[in-house]
Amino acid sequence: MNRKDTTRIVQEDGKENGRFVLFENDIFAGEMNYTWKGKTTFSIDHTTVDPNFGGKGYGKLLVMQAVEFAKENGFKIEPLCSYAKKVFEKNQNLQEVLNN
Repeated sequence: MNRKDTTRIVQEDGKENGRFVLFENDIFAGEMNYTWKGKTTFSIDHTTVDPNFGGKGYGKLLVMQAVEFAKENGFKIEPLCSYAKKVFEKNQNLQEVLNN
C-alpha cells in the first residue's frame, strides 16, 4: 500500500521574528525565517530545505506561504535572502507585497 506524502507548514510568530516550518509526513523538511521590521513589514532572512527533501519545490512553497500571510494581513515583505529575492524577481505577481 502506497501512502501519499503529506506536507504541512506551521507558522511560529514572535514579537521580533518568526518562521514557517515545513514538514513532510511529520518530518522536518525545511524552514523560512523572518524578522519584523515594524508593524506591517517583515524581512525574509533565510530559507533552507533539508538536503534529503531537495528538488521538491519546498523552498518556493515556504516563500509563497509568507506571501499569502502578507496578502491576508496587508503586510509588506523585504526579501533579504538570496533565494527569496530570486522568487520575487521571477514572479511579477508578488510585487504587491514587496516593500519598496
